[in-house]
Amino acid sequence: MPVGGQQRAGAGAGGIRGVPPVIDRLLVANRGEIARRVFRTCRSLGISTVAVYSDPDASAPHVSEADLAVRLPGAHPSETYLDAGLILAACRAAGADAVHPGYGFLSENADFAQAVLDAGLVWVGPPPAAIAAMGSKVAAKRLMAEAGVPVLPSLDPAAPGEFPLLVKASAGGGGRGMRVVREPGELAREIESAEREAAAAFGDGTVFVEPLLEAARHVEVQVLADRHGTVWALGERECSVQRRHQKVVEECPSPGISAALREHLFEAAARAARAIGHTGAGTVEFLVKGDRVAFLEMNTRLQVEHPVTELVHGVDLVRLQLEIAEGAALPASPPEPAGHAVEARLYAEDDGYLPQTGVLRRFEVPGDVRVDAGVESGSVVSPHYDAMLAKVVAHGSSRGEAVRRLATALRRAKLHGVTTNRDLLVRILTNPVFLAGDTHTGFLDPDGPVHGVPTRPRPAPDGATSDGPGGEPAGGLPALAAALALAAANRRDARVLAGLPSGWRNVRSQPRRARFAEAEIVYDPLPEHITVLSAEPDTVVLERDGVRHTFEVARYDGDPKVYVDHAGGCAVLTPLPRLPEPVEHVAPGSLLAPMPGSVLRVEVAAGDRVAKGQPVLVLEAMKMEHRVAAPVAGVVSGVHVEKGRQVEAGAVLAIIQEEST
Repeated sequence: MPVGGQQRAGAGAGGIRGVPPVIDRLLVANRGEIARRVFRTCRSLGISTVAVYSDPDASAPHVSEADLAVRLPGAHPSETYLDAGLILAACRAAGADAVHPGYGFLSENADFAQAVLDAGLVWVGPPPAAIAAMGSKVAAKRLMAEAGVPVLPSLDPAAPGEFPLLVKASAGGGGRGMRVVREPGELAREIESAEREAAAAFGDGTVFVEPLLEAARHVEVQVLADRHGTVWALGERECSVQRRHQKVVEECPSPGISAALREHLFEAAARAARAIGHTGAGTVEFLVKGDRVAFLEMNTRLQVEHPVTELVHGVDLVRLQLEIAEGAALPASPPEPAGHAVEARLYAEDDGYLPQTGVLRRFEVPGDVRVDAGVESGSVVSPHYDAMLAKVVAHGSSRGEAVRRLATALRRAKLHGVTTNRDLLVRILTNPVFLAGDTHTGFLDPDGPVHGVPTRPRPAPDGATSDGPGGEPAGGLPALAAALALAAANRRDARVLAGLPSGWRNVRSQPRRARFAEAEIVYDPLPEHITVLSAEPDTVVLERDGVRHTFEVARYDGDPKVYVDHAGGCAVLTPLPRLPEPVEHVAPGSLLAPMPGSVLRVEVAAGDRVAKGQPVLVLEAMKMEHRVAAPVAGVVSGVHVEKGRQVEAGAVLAIIQEEST
């Protein structure tokens, strides 16, 4: 019987000699979206599940979805999800007989894999020796070169000889410990920063330097290998759309490579997998520029973007991982691809890619799309972990169909309470350069296509001027709908004279207005071409020039904002009171924390003169380093934090007295 439907036989956590092991209870040594993803497959196979959770994750969805859950006391990854001893203790406490590492954390830690095996448990991953071979990117490049896989040269940091350069962490991935260096004077500082970030994320601060191959595609090949010598190259994924060296949009297959180049990539990926004795799921990543191919790294684990491969090839990669771990054999050749799939990573972050925290009041994504999420309505987005909320994936018979389906689902998603990158994703998916498939790793650079080329023209469905992000109206009918809904709510909640119109006066000398931080709206009288068909506190229906538009309006206790969902997206508005409350005075020149985080380093002292853009301090939040720079040139008149201090968003970090010109 082929893998995926194979009869499961055998006994024992580690397997009796000559008898394949059977997985009865699986612990996922991870959190969030990937834990839920693995649990979903386990439920379909009848495998009992165990979750582990840190204190901030006590109420996370992955905890309640598991059959059993074990607490890892603490908050920081180093004291919870990265503590191999705690994970193994959790296995013993819950009676787990197998461990799936997910991605990130301990997923590519060879010592952890060996410890799992030494404990008599099934390790759902490649042999520890294979992980170790790829665990150091420095050693991996040498090994790949010996195996005939094309690689970029490693450079001597003391005398690199060429710029621009890329500083990369030898362990881990996800853009952490990675820095682009364009000037010789920046190299030492960027190496030091990359080393710190890599050590915090992976427990290994080793970095190396290689040439930066600019305007290249990032293409990766999914590989699967069993213990019987079969290796699949299961299609390729295009992963060029990135910010901060982290992928944002991925698709399968790549729209920009030829059949001959695809075959070359498949052969190189299979060669890489065989060279290290890999089994299970892995990904071999390449830079591709024209006909030039250069090995980047091999991830000996499941990849975040694996759903696009699953949808195109009709497989369940987690199920294949589990069955390979149980000793199953792959068929001789992989299933053929069908159609196209595109995935967008939905992050809690602002337009500057800074992570955001808070309560996710509402999380709903409609349409014929797959949503792999680590959150749900009411989830708390904390500063301790990665900012990714969910992956939204669409499949279609053609690339155009898949892209359109994904863009529409994101536009119509109800995402309230936390700022997300939804508008950026829509801009990407509707950008003419992206639609033409002409992407590369600089696509989201400040001078790249998304910033320099408008999105594909699309009429504003609410009839307002589309001058907001991603075609979203900045004011217009959504703001009018918010004003009418608030007025209706005031009437509903009024203790006396509730039947009178909102804003009623004995003598009305001025039109009624609503003031928001983003717009000011006059809603009585209305222009002749706009008619209010209905106005309730949560739904407003307007007609403009004979076209009817429906707006859903939401407010939440403890959140001052108004969320207006409509066919073109969501307008987020902040009502301004008629009589503003007194606010705490903030000294001129105050440098405020852009997010909650821990102060890693303070680079100035009181009395120092700083230039505009000069780093003042570095915050760590969501496993990334974030430089806080001086907004103006001036003199530091005060520093209000020190290394190791935990700060909240908006806290005063330092004060810079601007120099007069």
